[in-house]
Amino acid sequence: MSQPSAASKPSLQGVRIKARKGAVKAHAKHEPAIFRDQLYKHLETVPEGDFDGLANKLVQAGSTLEYLKYADALFEILTVGGLLQPGGSYVEDSVPPASFSIIKAKEPVEVADLKKYIEVFNKLIRRYKYLQRPLENSSLPTLLQYVNRWSPAQQQKLTIAIGLLLAQGLTSASCLQSLTKDHLVKNDVSVSAITNIFRAYLSEQSMDHLSGTLKKGGVRDLVAFFPPNKREDKILDEHFRKEGLTQVADWWTKKQYAVLKDEVMKGIKERLDNEEANDEVVNFIKSKQGERPLPDTELILCIWQGITSSIDWNARPDQIEGLAVREIGKYAPILEPFCSGPKVEVALINTVQVHCYEDTRIIKAFPQILKVLYNKDCISDQAIIYWHQKGSKPQGRQHFLKSTETLVKFLQEQESDEEEDN
Repeated sequence: MSQPSAASKPSLQGVRIKARKGAVKAHAKHEPAIFRDQLYKHLETVPEGDFDGLANKLVQAGSTLEYLKYADALFEILTVGGLLQPGGSYVEDSVPPASFSIIKAKEPVEVADLKKYIEVFNKLIRRYKYLQRPLENSSLPTLLQYVNRWSPAQQQKLTIAIGLLLAQGLTSASCLQSLTKDHLVKNDVSVSAITNIFRAYLSEQSMDHLSGTLKKGGVRDLVAFFPPNKREDKILDEHFRKEGLTQVADWWTKKQYAVLKDEVMKGIKERLDNEEANDEVVNFIKSKQGERPLPDTELILCIWQGITSSIDWNARPDQIEGLAVREIGKYAPILEPFCSGPKVEVALINTVQVHCYEDTRIIKAFPQILKVLYNKDCISDQAIIYWHQKGSKPQGRQHFLKSTETLVKFLQEQESDEEEDN
């Protein structure tokens, strides 16, 4: 078919354009309702409970209905059974709710039942991939923003469904940011929602998988979902344990420890690089522990790493072992106040063991480093003997046990001499 010439193109008059734009604007208000009515006609032909039939009908309807243009309307109907107006209430036009929607799922709410609904979403989105972006960028954030408008049972259905959508990779966790809004946070609505979402997610995937999803979605601070007066790690930990989600509590605690450890290590290194006195470094560590304490065994590892990262290891190969022993002796007074018992002392020995195993330049210096730490009251003879008998780490175990045999024998003999004197 030949293309029309430039001369034959119709001209558009300004008045006609204005009239057409005005008509479009007036008509646009009613377009989502027209879409809804057309969609209802498709849904009404499917018997209740026929999820496969429903998924097939929705896929077929996509060939005639403009899903992309009305994606928000589509997902509002499939989740809450009707169109919403700004503020989260239903559009008031006397139209009954949709025959299929997530909030129509049976009660008491069951994850297994909601999985059937999510499978319908799965088939629809797999067929029309372009629906995934409006679902995660617009539809779900809006629904979560108004989640407080529904009954507790309906909230449960919606949030479990979102957890399953996340677990199946049908949306990103960025939509959860809506739950940090003040009106949801202050009344524990957000905490309840995020708990349901996590529980549903973890019924399908591992905690590592959830952690990755949260990270990709930019959700980094779980305390933001708690009311301002409850934004403490301890409260968060207690909440998830009480809800039976110990894996969430453990993951969060571990994550917070990683942040704290990094702060402590960097702080020690900076102070030693600036040649501050050992006492000042000890005061810094104590102040950090006063703010948010690390477990003693974790703390001793941080202090060791902070100290060793500040040491300049650029020495001749034949001098590096002597350098290690000398520098550890110099900074041992920083370790000593935090070596608060046998468990911490054994943890320190194991930290040194792993360090020497990973940095083979100082592997032979291990017995001398233990001697220095013993002489500086960082570790006791009992801790060294216990470590040697059954407390050592697997990394290079045989080498380290053999290299410390003489030291351990000396300490054991010293112990037996003291017992005889008593």
